[in-house]
Amino acid sequence: MIFAALALLLASVGIYGVLSYLVGQRIPEIGIRLALGAQRDDVLRLILGEGLRMAFLGVAIGLAGALALSRLLADLLFGISAADPVTFAGVAVLLTAIAIAACYIPARRAMRVDPIVALRYE
Repeated sequence: MIFAALALLLASVGIYGVLSYLVGQRIPEIGIRLALGAQRDDVLRLILGEGLRMAFLGVAIGLAGALALSRLLADLLFGISAADPVTFAGVAVLLTAIAIAACYIPARRAMRVDPIVALRYE
């Protein structure tokens, strides 16, 4: 249980780190968007959409890999089947919720970018 919590923590910190880095790299672009009239909600949707797209892709690839490898671990599981749909759905929902929370912080930071400061950033 402790290793699962640690793995979940590492996954959320990794998602947050990647999104923070991507937002930092796109500060001039976000500044130009805001200077040309984009609303702050549009920037929030842009960053959240990008992060969620990556998260959904990662969850889909992970579920496919887990289903493919579940036959190898079937002998080690007790009390559930190797392809338990409740477990797979629960993990997918939990990881998606963690990804949403990890994407929201950089998206809020991108929303507050001042266009003048962002354009001077380069």
